[in-house]
Amino acid sequence: MRVLGIDPGTIRTGYGVVSDQGESLKALDWGVIKTSSRQPLSQRLKTIYQELKKVIEAHQPEVVSVEDIFIAKNVKSALKLGHARGAAILAASNMGIRVEEYTALQIKQAIVGYGRAEKEQVSRMVCTLLGLSSTIEESDAADALAAAICHIHSAAMVNVHLAEKTQNRARNYK
Repeated sequence: MRVLGIDPGTIRTGYGVVSDQGESLKALDWGVIKTSSRQPLSQRLKTIYQELKKVIEAHQPEVVSVEDIFIAKNVKSALKLGHARGAAILAASNMGIRVEEYTALQIKQAIVGYGRAEKEQVSRMVCTLLGLSSTIEESDAADALAAAICHIHSAAMVNVHLAEKTQNRARNYK
């Protein structure tokens, strides 16, 4: 499975592509799409859309995992974040890629085992899980990789659960 994780933002949108290699996870690409706060919002959203489209074309992920909106104290910031998420979701949807959404709490829980973990803890654990020898400088990219890993772990748990249900059904029919 190949997953593109996205940490949306109108100034900095992190992305990270992770491949499930069976016994291990491999980071294929990561980075940050940067826009200027001096640009109109519409131009920033266009840039996010176009750059994510390039990443999708280059890596052909099966799933896109996007960090869900959190309840923010600043309504204007939450709305802008929603716009960035929309651009990311649209880029994936227009290319026929399934989109899954996870809260920051779910992502941190999947990566660190604690939903209120600090960004530095998440970044270190992402590096450990991906076997990277150096840290990821951009926290937005680390968060995007974490979103991708979260989906891979969640999908694995669903598959285990489905396999157990199938085995139980098979036992019941005997």
